[in-house]
Amino acid sequence: MSNPVYPPILYEDNHVLVAIKPPRMLTQGDSTGDGDLLSLLKVYLKEKYDKPGEVFLGLVHRMDRPVGGLLVFARTSKAAARFAQQLKEGALHREYVLVCEGETPDRFSLKDYLRKDPQTNMVSVLPQYLKLQGKEAVLHGQTIAHSEEKSLAAVKLGTGRAHQIRTQMAHFGHPLLGDARYNASGASGLIALWGMRLSFSHPITGKAMVFVTTPDNLPESFAHSRHFDPYKKELDLLTRVWPDIAP
Repeated sequence: MSNPVYPPILYEDNHVLVAIKPPRMLTQGDSTGDGDLLSLLKVYLKEKYDKPGEVFLGLVHRMDRPVGGLLVFARTSKAAARFAQQLKEGALHREYVLVCEGETPDRFSLKDYLRKDPQTNMVSVLPQYLKLQGKEAVLHGQTIAHSEEKSLAAVKLGTGRAHQIRTQMAHFGHPLLGDARYNASGASGLIALWGMRLSFSHPITGKAMVFVTTPDNLPESFAHSRHFDPYKKELDLLTRVWPDIAP
């Protein structure tokens, strides 16, 4: 059996692990039986520290399967509980970059009510009169660049719903490039959505922690979305100066 190939791990201590999820990899195992990042990182920890038995690694937040980017995991139950509290209080910030069709406004905020169809796994935006049947979804965005009737934007989640950014941007009239589910004009290549910035307080020390990484920060063994290639200069700048995406 060949040795597993681990995605980049950007930070690790006794309580916290921050890793990059490659596109098309599950965050957590499901009924498909396909490989997932949580299980892979448990193998990594078991091998690195020669741990007997089951390795604890708590899932703090999720990311859609087609999407890649930064995820934080809890290595202890105490850290997991405190991360859960940060999520509840909106103190754990997840910020993404995306490439979508059309020219987005300089700044935009979207508030919708979403409902997921368990049969098709599709998420839809409900009309206002049916909002009580859905879950509130809020995001805020800032446009970084326009080119050839496309836009590069940075977005900050106010809530964490399944397929949230993809569904809301499509409903907004700006579907993401490469999105096979929510872009009616057709999809090509990997989806143009990347979890680029992650910030939180260390669950034990309280220290402010910020991680930023571009979509091409993956080994060659893991593909990244080529839709970001025309924006390398803008993405490099974002690693140094991230916009204040006001709520």
